[in-house]
Amino acid sequence: DLVMKPGEARRIGDVVVALKACERTAPWELPEETGAFVQVFVQGAGEQNFAKVFSGWLFRESPSLNVVEHPVYDVWVKDCAMRFPG
Repeated sequence: DLVMKPGEARRIGDVVVALKACERTAPWELPEETGAFVQVFVQGAGEQNFAKVFSGWLFRESPSLNVVEHPVYDVWVKDCAMRFPG
């Protein structure tokens, strides 16, 4: 599990996960949705450069809507911590 803030990137072995944005619908809006704009970079065996394998929105309520297609790594959104006025 990675706990990140928008603008952060974390490297774990040969993969880098960059969180660009994290959004959640307001509590009074239905249906409730949580999404994050994520970029995933993977370093190939014996290579020094990272290749972008995913860039887009991932949604907690609809994980199959947009998926990270990689044979080794899987990334999905668990939650976004946001505060709303009122």
